[in-house]
Amino acid sequence: MDSGAQGRAKRIVVAPDSFGDTLTAVEAAAAITAGWTRSRPDDEMICIPQSDGGPGFVEVLASRFGEVVTETVSGPLGAAVSASWLLDERDGAMTGYIECASACGLHQLGGAPTPVTAWTASTVGVGSLVAAALARGCSTIVVGLGGSATTDGGRGLTEAFGGLASALARLEGVRLVAASDVENPLLGPDGAAAVFGPQKGADAATVARLEERLALWADELRAATGRDVAGLAGAGAAGGLGAVLLALGGQRIAGAAIVAEATGQDEVLASADLVITGEGKFDHQTLQGKVVAALTRSAAASGVPTMVFAGQVALTPAQYTAAGIGSAHSIVDHAGSVQVAMDDARAQLTGLAAQVAATWGPVS
Repeated sequence: MDSGAQGRAKRIVVAPDSFGDTLTAVEAAAAITAGWTRSRPDDEMICIPQSDGGPGFVEVLASRFGEVVTETVSGPLGAAVSASWLLDERDGAMTGYIECASACGLHQLGGAPTPVTAWTASTVGVGSLVAAALARGCSTIVVGLGGSATTDGGRGLTEAFGGLASALARLEGVRLVAASDVENPLLGPDGAAAVFGPQKGADAATVARLEERLALWADELRAATGRDVAGLAGAGAAGGLGAVLLALGGQRIAGAAIVAEATGQDEVLASADLVITGEGKFDHQTLQGKVVAALTRSAAASGVPTMVFAGQVALTPAQYTAAGIGSAHSIVDHAGSVQVAMDDARAQLTGLAAQVAATWGPVS
């Protein structure tokens, strides 16, 4: 038991990422808050769900500000899909926040990814969202990268404008931001095709074809823009969508940092008694810079203890305490099986939070 938790109501900051395909960050934050207050009703709960730019990026930001705009665009395989973006008109400036997965996500394939879908999936719908943001007067467009079914290098985005030359002309003077924590280049063994292609259904032969196509596209981008982006960090994000944004003059900013700034994370963390974060799987990849690691580092810098809830915890206490994380709690362990944890994720996370809160300190 944390002796510091006793004696008065506490200020608890709840700031999870999404839990894979089972809970969005907003849903996870609500479940944790509901469970915690069941056991400690007097604690002050501050919810600031987080994202790294992947699925849930727009929903997380929309929970804090802006107007959600819904468009019908071409999905990854050409069928019409409904995709939302966020219009932010604060401070007299117009900013559009776009989540690429809403237009070309793996979840929109209508089934499991295959070599055929890996080859044909397009980002044209993302281009349509960018065009919609421009039509509303946005001078800054932030594109969250992650969860895509595509490996087209962002060619589809330019096709939505009528081609690369037209995209360049239309986006001149617009501030473009590629929001991603992925640092992979476009090409090579650490590139978009080699690393992410298999996750999108590509077999070995398709990975090789995708790599060749991306290399040719990189040459086109260099010839048209004068920018050699193939080796830049983040160019391989979202199947190379990062590359076209960089070639069009964009800059890469960590998605987690964008969300942290938008939610006033540093100020909120500094005044907390405990920070609770979470994700689908808490493992070694988490500690390489994902949302949970970035958040817990920020909390530690302010001297605030941290706690992680996750679908599964694959790190030992020694491993995560060495990273400055106080404790970690598994939904699977609480539920008794992976199947129950996935099928009943919200209720199981709520129950887990209630159980942990009851042992963290007495009811005030």
